[in-house]
Amino acid sequence: MRTYLDHAASTPVRDSARDAFISALAVAGNPSSVHRDGQAAKAIVEDARARVAQVFSCDPIEVVFTSGGTESVNLGLTGLYRSRLIGLAGGGADQARNRVVVPEAEHHATLDTVLALEKEGAVVEWVPVDGDGLIDSQAWQAALARSPETIAVASAIAANNEVGTIQNWRELAHMSADSGVPFHLDASAAAGHLDLSLRPATAVSMTGHKIGSVPGVGVLLVDRAAAPQAIIHGGGQQRGLRSGTMDAPAAASFAAALEEVERERARETARLENLRDDAIVRIQHAVPSAVLRGTRENRLDNNINFTFPGCQSDSLLFLLDEQGISVSTGSACQAGVAQPSHVLLAMGLSEADAHSALRITLGHTTTETDLDVLVDALPGVYERALRAGLTSDARPSN
Repeated sequence: MRTYLDHAASTPVRDSARDAFISALAVAGNPSSVHRDGQAAKAIVEDARARVAQVFSCDPIEVVFTSGGTESVNLGLTGLYRSRLIGLAGGGADQARNRVVVPEAEHHATLDTVLALEKEGAVVEWVPVDGDGLIDSQAWQAALARSPETIAVASAIAANNEVGTIQNWRELAHMSADSGVPFHLDASAAAGHLDLSLRPATAVSMTGHKIGSVPGVGVLLVDRAAAPQAIIHGGGQQRGLRSGTMDAPAAASFAAALEEVERERARETARLENLRDDAIVRIQHAVPSAVLRGTRENRLDNNINFTFPGCQSDSLLFLLDEQGISVSTGSACQAGVAQPSHVLLAMGLSEADAHSALRITLGHTTTETDLDVLVDALPGVYERALRAGLTSDARPSN
C-alpha cells in the first residue's frame, strides 16, 4: 500500500465530487442548446455556478469555469493586461500602461504568463519576498506608487504553493485598488484551506483537483465591473470571457467538492495543523540537520517543506518512492525538470540548498499512520541520499 503525501499537487477525488460528476454524465445535452436536453445541461452548470458564488461571496455571473488553475491564471492575467492596453489605446492616449507588478516567488503559471506578456511589450516589476517567502508589502506599495497610471495589472499568490507561507493578500488587493490597479489573486494552493472571497480582488483563479473534484476543471472569479479580454474565442459563452462548450459534469464536481471542503474546513484545519506540527517535530528529530522552510506560524495547514543539506531532492524523492511514499520536490508543474526551486532562491537560499528541498503535503485522506511511515523511512533515505551526494543521477517520479 502506498503512502500519499503530495496533496498540494493533486488530492484524491472526493466521493461527493465523483457522484456529482457521474450523475451529470447522464444528461446528454449541450448547455448552449435551446432544446430541453440542452437546458437540462445548462441547469447543471448554472446550479454549480450559483453554489460556487455562494462560497466566495460573489454573483453567479462572476464565476467563469475553466479547464484548471493554469488557464484561470492565464485568462485573469493576460485578459486584464490586454484589456487595459486596449482601453487606453481606444481613448487616444499614448499606450504606456504596460507595467505588471508581480512577486518573485509565484507559481510558474503566473511567472510564465508574465514572461509571455513581456514578449508582448510588458514591463515586469518584480517584488521581493523575505526569507520565509512572505511578499514584501512595502516594496509592493512602492511599486504601485511609481506612476500607477502606467500599471496594467498586479498579481500575487494567496499562499505560497511550495513553502506554504500565507500572504497578506487582502492588504495587497486594497493597496492595488487604492492605486486604481486591477489585482489578480492566484488562490489554487489556498482554496479549501483559507477563507477566500472574490473581493477585494478583481479576479481570483483556482483549480478543482486540489480540493478533490475531478481533474480538468477550474474557476476564475471575475468582478462584474471588469472586462478581461478573452484568450479563447468562439461561441461567446460565459460573458464572452471563455468560449467553448461548458463541461456540466466537471462544473458539478467542482461545486460538490468545494461545498464539502467548506463544510469541513474548520474541523479539517485543526486536524491537519495537529498532524503537520507533529510531523515537523518528528522530522527534525529524525533528521536533525533538516531545515524547515517557510514561516512556522503563518503557514498552510497541510504544508511541510524541509531542505536536507548535502543531498539532492530528486534523490530523496526517488528513494522515498521506492518505499511507496509519494512526496514532491516542489510544484508538480515543474516535475521532472532538474532545477533548483525558484521559490527558495527568491527566499535567499543557495542553489545547493534550493536543490535539496522536499515538499510534504497533507490532505483529507492523510492519517497518522501515513506520517509514521514517512518519519520511519526518512533517516535511512537521507543517509543513502548523502552517499549519492549532489551529483546523483536519480530521477524523480511523476
